[in-house]
Amino acid sequence: MTTLFISDLHLSADRPDITACFLRFMQQETQGIDALYVLGDLFEMWIGDDDDSPFHQQIKHAFKHVTDSGVPCYFIHGNRDFLIGKRFSRETGVTLLPEHSIVDLYGKPTLILHGDTLCTLDEGYQRYRKKVHNRFIQWLFFRLPLRYRQQIGDKMRSNSSETNQKKSQQIMDVTASEVERVMAESHVQQMIHGHTHRPDIHRIEVAGQPAERIVLGDWYDHGSVLVYRPEGYQLETRDFQSDCQ
Repeated sequence: MTTLFISDLHLSADRPDITACFLRFMQQETQGIDALYVLGDLFEMWIGDDDDSPFHQQIKHAFKHVTDSGVPCYFIHGNRDFLIGKRFSRETGVTLLPEHSIVDLYGKPTLILHGDTLCTLDEGYQRYRKKVHNRFIQWLFFRLPLRYRQQIGDKMRSNSSETNQKKSQQIMDVTASEVERVMAESHVQQMIHGHTHRPDIHRIEVAGQPAERIVLGDWYDHGSVLVYRPEGYQLETRDFQSDCQ
């Protein structure tokens, strides 16, 4: 009995090493598991389900192979791929979940999310997030030809990288009070998220009770997987060279 969690792969055709590691992970490690959860930023950028590039087809086929084998796969949108929609879900068999979802992990209610909504000190990003999640703005964006959306996506990615270099690590990390508030409102003592690229297990207190916040790692330098079983869990890495090629 095993459930796997991954996030922040930032897959793109520009990083074949990450792609190779991911594809090997999907082929070798998902067989017979209870579920796979992807907590956002699977892709470096997603501009619409109509982008049928060979690279995207390859990734979608990997998911379809897993879901066709009977393993359920779940996805929560990240800040880079929040435009993944119903067509992607149909073509992959992946179930799209709300941005804050509670799952039962072998008897333990657990709140799962991407994590960007917890970074409340980053007010500039939160304003940006509110705009791009506006349904009308998204409707207008999808009316544009694919090539224009690709240009806009590239520009947004470049601007994001430049802006983040100027921000302090504290601003880009989660706000402790927001973590406690969200967990208390959800009535859970365990949270799993990504986004910050700081894999760790934090022992905290929520509503006077011991709790834990598990942070998933990114896939920039190596693969990162949370392996969760009834007897316990562990954050593990996958080396690009030996494990994933």
